[in-house]
Amino acid sequence: MTKRIILLAILSLAVIHAYAEDGPGSKTVIGPRNIFLYDGANALMAGDSEEGVRLTMQGLEAAHGRREKKIGHANLCAGFLLIDQLRTALEHCNWVLEHDPYHWRTYNNRAIVYLKLERFEEAEADINRGQELNPRSENLKEVKGMYLDEVSPVREYIIIDDRRIEPLSPVEDPD
Repeated sequence: MTKRIILLAILSLAVIHAYAEDGPGSKTVIGPRNIFLYDGANALMAGDSEEGVRLTMQGLEAAHGRREKKIGHANLCAGFLLIDQLRTALEHCNWVLEHDPYHWRTYNNRAIVYLKLERFEEAEADINRGQELNPRSENLKEVKGMYLDEVSPVREYIIIDDRRIEPLSPVEDPD
C-alpha cells in the first residue's frame, strides 16, 4: 500500500508552472517566478520527499499571491504525506481546501491521509467530493480502491470438494 500511496501523491502534485506577468511596469520573467516552489515540486516528483518539503517550505515563505500559496500548501500536503507526517499534511490539505474548495487533487491527497489515519468516513467523503469535481480521475479511482480494500476487503475463500462417490460420467472399459 505504501508504494501506491507514494505514486498517487506524486501524481497529484500541483506543480508550479513558469509564467510571466504582463502589465504596466512589469518585467518578463523567464522560468519560474518562485524557484523554491518549482525546485520543491521537482524534488517531490523525483522521489526526494524531504528535500522537496524543505524547498517548498522556503518557497511558501517567499510566495507571491494566493496562487503560489495554494500551490505551496498543496505540494506540502503531498510532501508531508510522502514522509509520513500525517498531521502536518492534514493541516496543509485543509488550508488549500479552505481557500479553494474545488481543488480535487487535494481531496485526493487528504483522502489518503485519512486512510492512513484510519478515519474512513472522512476519506470516503473526500473521495466522493473529488469524484464530483473530476469524475474521470484515475487517481481518485485508485484511492477509492484503496479505501474499499480497507473497509471491506475481498477475502479469498475457495473450497474444493473432491469427495465424489461416483464419477459423473461412466468409466470406459480400456479393452
